[in-house]
Amino acid sequence: MNLRFFLPIGLFFSLGVLHAQNPINQFDKEGKRHGLWKKFYTGTKQIRYEGTFEHGREVGVFKFYCGECDTQPTAVRTFNEKDASVWVQYFTKEGHLVSEGKMVNQLRVGEWVYFHEKSKQVMTREYYEGGELQGLQTTYYPDGKITEEVHYKNGIKEGENLYYSPEGIVIKRLQYRNDQLQGPAFYYDASGNLVIEGFYKDDKKHGLWKYYKNGALELEETYPKTVNRQ
Repeated sequence: MNLRFFLPIGLFFSLGVLHAQNPINQFDKEGKRHGLWKKFYTGTKQIRYEGTFEHGREVGVFKFYCGECDTQPTAVRTFNEKDASVWVQYFTKEGHLVSEGKMVNQLRVGEWVYFHEKSKQVMTREYYEGGELQGLQTTYYPDGKITEEVHYKNGIKEGENLYYSPEGIVIKRLQYRNDQLQGPAFYYDASGNLVIEGFYKDDKKHGLWKYYKNGALELEETYPKTVNRQ
């Protein structure tokens, strides 16, 4: 039995018009993408991306998929009409959130957060200006305690770099200048006792280095080491 003959003619016509008004991958009169767009990987039924354009401009939520992702997007971009920014989230193929943050003009800005594998616990917090790392980058243990702090300036390491034990004790205190280890360096044991101290120059050990055991000086070495030739 053909049910179309039992539908009111007006309703049947309305359904047909509604369907015709919702095509995908369309262009406006100026040749700009407009409305819902979906693209697939060549020769497959695996969707590559989907989202809505408004006269050539991306609006709302766009989802991007890998070649083996099925229905789980690996990236989601949410466009903000008020300030032209985009909130970006990256996922694993299993749907676990990897990182998230804001972009403007395809450059990272503000705080970006990274998560521990298969966890909602924050692994790293860092800050961007115009796509470059700026200020303090903090990395955390899975329990939320700090494991490392390092400072950035214009995308390169600049300033103090601290490492912490799971108990919150500083175990390394280093200095960076122009993305290289420069200046005094201190290494501590899990109880906070000094075990090594020295100096870096151009990312290499330089000058006198001292090694301690049970609080007493055990060894001294000078860098660069000289080679005895006989």
